[in-house]
Amino acid sequence: MNYFKKMKGDAKSPLQVNVKDLFTAFVGSFLTIILLLELTEMTDTPWFMASFGSSCILVFASWNAPLAQPRNIVGGHVISGFVGWAVAELVGTTPMTLALAVAVAVVFTMALRVTHPPAIANALIVMIGGYHFEYLFTPILLGSSLVVVMGLLINNMRRTRRYPVFW
Repeated sequence: MNYFKKMKGDAKSPLQVNVKDLFTAFVGSFLTIILLLELTEMTDTPWFMASFGSSCILVFASWNAPLAQPRNIVGGHVISGFVGWAVAELVGTTPMTLALAVAVAVVFTMALRVTHPPAIANALIVMIGGYHFEYLFTPILLGSSLVVVMGLLINNMRRTRRYPVFW
């Protein structure tokens, strides 16, 4: 019975939102994704992947959270992508290995202190897409680095924000 009582959730949500935060999140997310897509168009190199969209909410809406810091963004994206690539290369892509890659990516990013939830999707993206090792550099490394650069530029325009909290 105590097990199910824990699921009740007695606390109120601590999340607070103001108009300036909404505006910053909108502008930062919009400009970051547009830039990634434009770079893809201009260079014929993939700069964009769906998981970067999810990274934007952490970078621009929860900029001071540990999971939104630069080392977590870049490290989380690269490690998760590498795990997906390695699992696909070593044992192939099946429902079981997709689940294995996600679980291994979760453990590795936690152990290396670079947890970034949106990045875990990279293990699946790399495996399902059948991407080669080069994909770890572009779009994963370069794209996630660009997300960080945009976070630095946009967040620090606000006097009340200081991004990053740590490297």
